[in-house]
Amino acid sequence: MERPKQQAIAFLLGAVLVGGALGFSADRVLRNDELTPAQRRIAFYEDIGVTSAQRPTLDSILDDRNCRMDSVVRTIQPTLDSIKSVSRVQIDRLLTPEQHARIEVRRKDEVARRAADRQRLTSLCRK
Repeated sequence: MERPKQQAIAFLLGAVLVGGALGFSADRVLRNDELTPAQRRIAFYEDIGVTSAQRPTLDSILDDRNCRMDSVVRTIQPTLDSIKSVSRVQIDRLLTPEQHARIEVRRKDEVARRAADRQRLTSLCRK
């Protein structure tokens, strides 16, 4: 009778540990989305140990990379938008009115976030 109790306790302990690890990982992933690009960059610098002397040069390299990548994306953006539109129509057909209302809120938040990112990048690339 003692052996099944030990197995149950071991299973529960394992479940708690796995749940904790998954929760921690999910929190890290979701919390990254809440950070501004500048905050993500600072966190990146701190994570890899970039010195204050290295930061300006690294900023320039990353800013230049982002501008060049943006110019490439701009050429295919209409195609990407078309793909997104078709998919949204298909998704919207599947959703209930309540689900549609919730996804619209998310879409508006995403549009606002992307617009802010685009404005920041546009002003940066014009320099």
